[in-house]
Amino acid sequence: MAGRINDEDVKAVRDAVPIDAVVSEYLQLRNAGGGNLKGLCPFHDEKSPSFQVSPSKGLFHCFGCQEGGDTITFVMKVDHLSFSEAVERLAAQAGITLRYEEGGYNPAHQRGERIRLVEAHKLAAQWYAEQLATSPEADTGRTFLAERGFDQAAAEHFGVGYSPQGWDHLTRYLRGKGFTDKELVLSGLSQEGRRGPIDRFRGRLMWPIRDIGGEVVGFGARKLYEADNGPKYLNTPETAIYKKSQVLYGIDLAKKEIAKSSRAVVVEGYTDVMACHLAGVTTAIATCGTAFGGEHIKILRRLLMDNGSARVIFTFDGDAAGQKAALRAFEDDQKFAAETYIAIAPDGMDPCDLRLMKGDEAVADLVEPRTPLFKFALQQIVRRYDLDTPGGRAAALDEAAPVAARIKERTARREMAVELAGLVGILDPEFVVDRVGYLARRGAGRNEGPAPRTARGPEAVTAPSRPFAGPPLTLRNPAAKTERELLKLALQRPELVSPAFDAFEVDEFTAAPYAAVRQVIADAGGAEYGVHSPQDYLVLAREAAPDDSVRAMVTELAVEPIMRRTVDEHYAGEQLVTVRRRAVERRVRDLQSTVARLSAAGDPAALAAAQNELWILQQYDQALRERGAEAL
Repeated sequence: MAGRINDEDVKAVRDAVPIDAVVSEYLQLRNAGGGNLKGLCPFHDEKSPSFQVSPSKGLFHCFGCQEGGDTITFVMKVDHLSFSEAVERLAAQAGITLRYEEGGYNPAHQRGERIRLVEAHKLAAQWYAEQLATSPEADTGRTFLAERGFDQAAAEHFGVGYSPQGWDHLTRYLRGKGFTDKELVLSGLSQEGRRGPIDRFRGRLMWPIRDIGGEVVGFGARKLYEADNGPKYLNTPETAIYKKSQVLYGIDLAKKEIAKSSRAVVVEGYTDVMACHLAGVTTAIATCGTAFGGEHIKILRRLLMDNGSARVIFTFDGDAAGQKAALRAFEDDQKFAAETYIAIAPDGMDPCDLRLMKGDEAVADLVEPRTPLFKFALQQIVRRYDLDTPGGRAAALDEAAPVAARIKERTARREMAVELAGLVGILDPEFVVDRVGYLARRGAGRNEGPAPRTARGPEAVTAPSRPFAGPPLTLRNPAAKTERELLKLALQRPELVSPAFDAFEVDEFTAAPYAAVRQVIADAGGAEYGVHSPQDYLVLAREAAPDDSVRAMVTELAVEPIMRRTVDEHYAGEQLVTVRRRAVERRVRDLQSTVARLSAAGDPAALAAAQNELWILQQYDQALRERGAEAL
């Protein structure tokens, strides 16, 4: 069993890998003010960014789904890793050698399964690439690439390799690197043969498929020899690290330009991606042996940020299969906030053929947005009918009108309805407009994509459902609002509230979640400890949380912007005084009730004590009113 990773090494990993650098590998981040960054949450569908990252604190929090944590937590959640696997991956990026508490460090046995499978794929990719570059047998593969306009430099840029025709060349190589037969079969690199594992890919050109973080998780293999009875393209089977519906070929190379330009080009094959990138279209990506679907859309939406100028351009062959693929893509069109277009090259050429025949400029020109995907879909529907007959025109309209009704934007929907009338040959365009409009209204209640969301700043957030006792938490309550601000200051700017904050009792916070956070801060050493060791302070505070609900609240308050442009001692003092005065006022009301009760009961000693405490509190309240934070 894997040993426990040394605590000092875990801390070193947290400190060494900036959280914004890790998160930006998966989604686009923009300035959110106050030193924070924001983007579309990778853990749930949303249209307005509610996912915030605080680089200075090393934390993230989503105000929509309430996921939050540090760099390690993010990697665990986004890539479905265990704690140890996430630490090991980040340690590898930072060049940190980890120590294990029980039995020392044994990389062959102590890394998690996913880490092992990824490492096997990394070594396999390097080995395949070396075969393509140096092996005489790989001349067939080199010729294949050269005939399509790709030289050795292009092959190296995309990591293209070659798998020899023998039965177990790669299997034996990876065994020599310490991998077990079980690991090789689980990875999909080998398969069971009559006498043990053999290579899954033999005599093929190999494209490494990387996830958005750049790690090789699978391969696409192209047949080169007539004697090969397998399919033209053979992909890695579904494994613990490879799900074909969740990967996009080229996303690791294209992600930064996609985020920067708010534009993505979806092509059909590996060579098409290569051709586009070499022609300067560096936003090109492709699916891996499956149709473009909902999981692929989620990947792109996180990069595109769903802004109004975002564009997704699909390129398909002009043949029947390409047209079918385009119509299939339209089925998911409504899941995009981006505008979707289709580009079909002249003579039905794909980008690879187009570059070979007409050069880089022709490829760049091909992917300029021209035909909206919904318009292409309608054209393909209408052309299947005999429009010379009344029955054909009616049938075409019956199938096309519901498609037009799904167009998101109202003006575009009306314009397309008018155009549809012309396509079908109906002389009264308003008849078609009315019909499409009716279908759109009737279908408005259906969930045909991500639900629209209003922009939510932290000040607009009511508390999510949590297993806390006490009344519902709402920021419309002034007391809850001020308590929240004070806790944010204690976590984010402890130097402004220390040492006064540490004298506040847990019961001075009326909302149960905030009282729990106040206790966590005390358990982490108080705000004063945060002044001297801010990073350790937040880590300790999250670790001190008794459950995930409290931990999520700590993370949320540590990341959420403070509701004041200028955050200084004066503002911090106002929050301290307001929370303390409200606590004093509550105690005064309790004592006034006690005094009235004791007066009626005739208990002079108890009455005198209560009256004395009441007088002291009233004097303290007056001092807070007049002198502010100086009286704390």
